[in-house]
Amino acid sequence: MNRFFLAAAAPVAILVATPALAQSAESLAEMHQQIAEMKAEQARAGARIAQLEAQLAAAQPGNAQTPAPAAAAPVMQQASRASSSPVLFQTAQYTPGAAAPVNPAGGSAPGPLPASVPSKLTVNGDLRVRYESNFGRTGVRDRDRGVLRARLRAAYAVNRWLTIGGQLGTGDNDDPNSTDQTLGNFVDDLTVSLDQAYMRGTFGDLTLVAGKIPQPFVRTELVWDGDVNPQGVSGAYRLPLGGGASAKAVGMYFLIDEATGGEDSRMIGGQLQLETAASAPVKVELAASYYDYRLSSLAGGDTGDFRTNRFAAGQYLSDFNLLNLIGAVQFNGLGESWPVRIVADYVHNFGATTDQDSGFGVDLLFGRGSKVHDWRFGYGYAETGVDAVLAAFSHDNTDLATNYRQHTLLVDYVVVPNVILNATYYRYQAKSPLFTPAFSASEWANRLRLNMLVNF
Repeated sequence: MNRFFLAAAAPVAILVATPALAQSAESLAEMHQQIAEMKAEQARAGARIAQLEAQLAAAQPGNAQTPAPAAAAPVMQQASRASSSPVLFQTAQYTPGAAAPVNPAGGSAPGPLPASVPSKLTVNGDLRVRYESNFGRTGVRDRDRGVLRARLRAAYAVNRWLTIGGQLGTGDNDDPNSTDQTLGNFVDDLTVSLDQAYMRGTFGDLTLVAGKIPQPFVRTELVWDGDVNPQGVSGAYRLPLGGGASAKAVGMYFLIDEATGGEDSRMIGGQLQLETAASAPVKVELAASYYDYRLSSLAGGDTGDFRTNRFAAGQYLSDFNLLNLIGAVQFNGLGESWPVRIVADYVHNFGATTDQDSGFGVDLLFGRGSKVHDWRFGYGYAETGVDAVLAAFSHDNTDLATNYRQHTLLVDYVVVPNVILNATYYRYQAKSPLFTPAFSASEWANRLRLNMLVNF
């Protein structure tokens, strides 16, 4: 998943960086999710505006003595006509449970809702079909496969400050890194699981989220795979700086594994973000993070979680205390359709018990890739040491989640609105075969992916 700083009501912001280049076509899916959440916020505002306008209309001279049953409907119509935000009042229905204006005659019984308040439920999703080819390894057979991913998201505005949301997705429910489903297996039905379920409170510039939550940090897939949805609590505070620039502080308590006896496994993380104005000829985005893992209980883990980290006798051989620095520069001087973006990411694990404790990625992206007939081209290079990051949550674009050198090439083309064609090619090898015996010192592996993505 390679998305970079998609600003929205949700405290989610994502960067493109190797190996995230593989999924750049999926950025529109995240935009759809954020648009849905913004529409939910808009619906809350619409209901509140209608409520206040109804109260104002009821307070006008001549309305005070009007009986409630006779006056309620005309007052609602008047409020709707008087609205200065017609976009908020186009729908001829409202959702039961929406905030109702106070009864014009007084008392605690609510009056009817305006007929034009929009629904507070928003739904969106995406479907991706993929052909994948793996080839070029000595002594390992080439493998082709078909892969499908389907996701359905919904958010409901309970009131003007509280939203609940969730996401259904295909894929193995024991694998937090992927919603991909390999096709085959005698046409068995696909596995679907609930991989987001959360409540979000918005209080001005402060946002709090609890549950199985969308990723709150600016990230690349060097450290966080785009399919990882943490479980716990996060908070974000955004501070406008003037001129369109802003700063944000984000924190998260991530419950990784709960133990009935002994200590739980958890992560406490924080991030500071700085972003210049989006309209500037040169846009700069910076993020600095620190993630402190305590991996005491591993009862809920399996081999798919431990992956390429050093692991023996039921425990990791390193601790994981990660410093992650991300920076991006976007040059907009070549026209709206051809922005040039450079993204760099560096990570260092202060808890590693090996000198293979660091990693980095650099990407170059050329083109927009979001409107009809847009093209986007990208190249990226990344490498990590074996214990530079926690492999349970890093990328799964190839067989090596850590201890790799990797080149990535991609091209995106927007065929029609919400339909993207993508081709992504990886060429990768083990950085140190000592930690990955299945790869020889000079061996390079290849993976080609052809994707068609539809957002709705």
